[in-house]
Amino acid sequence: MKFMVTWQLHPEKLHETLGLFSNMSQKDDEAAMGDDVKLLGRWHDLARGCGVAIFETNNAEAFSKYALNWNGAMDLDVSMVLDDEEARAIGREL
Repeated sequence: MKFMVTWQLHPEKLHETLGLFSNMSQKDDEAAMGDDVKLLGRWHDLARGCGVAIFETNNAEAFSKYALNWNGAMDLDVSMVLDDEEARAIGREL
């Protein structure tokens, strides 16, 4: 399953969280996600302190654990999403 996460950093946490994230290596980030969560892409709007990411996992518990790592610094909104091929397959069945 794929999940879209949008976030809005708490204004007072913007610089602190950006500093923390900036000092993480890709390996650090992957370790925090664990083996069951894969990042497909992430985009940042630094000026507004928000962004979006797409993750893939079949383990809701592992994904929730990862998301909670960031919950103290930002509000997260999580939605299950489909890619074009998956959406078209459902559309053909209608």
